[in-house]
Amino acid sequence: MTQRFENQVAVLTGAANGIGLGIAKRIAEDGGQLALWDINQKLLEERVTAMKDKGVKAKGYVVDVSDEGQVQAAFASVVQDFGKIDILAHAAGIVGPTQIKVADYPTQDFDQIYRVNLRGSFLVCKYALPYMESNGYGRIVLIASIAGKEGNPMMAGYSATKAGVIGLVKGIGKEYATANITVNGIAPAVIKTPMNEATGPEQLKYMTSKIPMNRLGTVEETASLAAWILSQEASFNTGFVFDLSGGRATY
Repeated sequence: MTQRFENQVAVLTGAANGIGLGIAKRIAEDGGQLALWDINQKLLEERVTAMKDKGVKAKGYVVDVSDEGQVQAAFASVVQDFGKIDILAHAAGIVGPTQIKVADYPTQDFDQIYRVNLRGSFLVCKYALPYMESNGYGRIVLIASIAGKEGNPMMAGYSATKAGVIGLVKGIGKEYATANITVNGIAPAVIKTPMNEATGPEQLKYMTSKIPMNRLGTVEETASLAAWILSQEASFNTGFVFDLSGGRATY
């Protein structure tokens, strides 16, 4: 065990389950303090209680990341409760419809996946960065997807919005490159999480077949990479999207 996040405050979205929870656990193991965000209040409260039982300083915030007012207010509450924000790990996201051609893709579903995946990523960065800048330090990681780089057929909304997340990482990383703030992303192939339970079996089979390792990634593998990106060790990396694809990524 290390204490590389000692005295650091981390905001984690989508933290009640999946990748967000995995990153939260890893940061806690390394001495960090946790501001856990999720839209699922009941599950969030259970996670916060479990963290506190292990001696972790943690607090939960019920936040819809697509709602600007809620995001702005939540960051203000975190700073009031913890005093600062050092780290943002943004994992909140939805898959949306799968196995649907773009001509049949419901526009309202596209709008919703945009609101959560892309607008949400924009909003959390917009309101976290001023606090980090005033503190002279920050680490941000956004969870993108290999679908944003290569495109997954029959998943137009997910592929398009995750490509947008990659664009945010590259643009914002350059904006803050001299501010001692890094902004990076992770582009996983399929990770075994509750979010993928709603993915159609044929779609899941297709995505897994594209992975040379012929298996799904794990939350723990994702959290391990994220923890390094969010640490002081990764001081010369910004505006970059790290692959986590079991060999699928080709560039």
